[in-house]
Amino acid sequence: MLLLISPVNTEEALEAIEGGADIVDVKNPSEGSLGANFPWVIRRVREMTPDEMLVSATLGDVPYKPGTVALAAMGALVSGADYIKVGLYGTRNYEEAVDVMKNVVRAVKDESDAIVVAAGYADAHRVGAVDPMEIPRVAADSGADLAMLDTAVKDGKSLFDFMDMKRLESFVSETRDHGLKSALAGSVGREHLKPLHDIGCDVVGIRGAACVGGDRNTGRIHRTAVRELKELIESF
Repeated sequence: MLLLISPVNTEEALEAIEGGADIVDVKNPSEGSLGANFPWVIRRVREMTPDEMLVSATLGDVPYKPGTVALAAMGALVSGADYIKVGLYGTRNYEEAVDVMKNVVRAVKDESDAIVVAAGYADAHRVGAVDPMEIPRVAADSGADLAMLDTAVKDGKSLFDFMDMKRLESFVSETRDHGLKSALAGSVGREHLKPLHDIGCDVVGIRGAACVGGDRNTGRIHRTAVRELKELIESF
């Protein structure tokens, strides 16, 4: 199981790198759960990250505007992102989600072999987004590489407040059946890592648990916390 750590700037990115994260995921929490950061931040993080480490960029909690999102994907790509994550916030159903993702996939794959991630929300019902259990099919039918779940509303509730382990295992299993990788995030703590590993999750996304004080908004990522998370995963 790969460890994805989400810094907001180059200082935090260095902590993630030094702590041994597998994927450095550039985001901007002030603009939402999967808020997009600036191209120059993504570019600088890619420049400072060793070649063997992947750099991910979130496009934001996107609206149902396929052209806008496809163009944003191209921006992330030319900024150096190896992983391009699309938060399907404004897509209300499978059809809209596939429409957005197909256009993102075309924009990215016409130019590179970067990994495209279709990201849904475990608490989709709170924001009117596409059903989280549709995300594996959305990813597969659009040609994306990875299906992910996070939480849309960051109010202290976690992934596990909305989906029990049985549903998460079903999500991972269906994603695997489509020949794709799975990723899970949403206030994931140390205590959640072993259960997620055991159901076959491929990538776990973390910010809060890697921050001093454990707060995703007021805390700052620290290499010691990242290293402890990485070592814990490697012990399973």
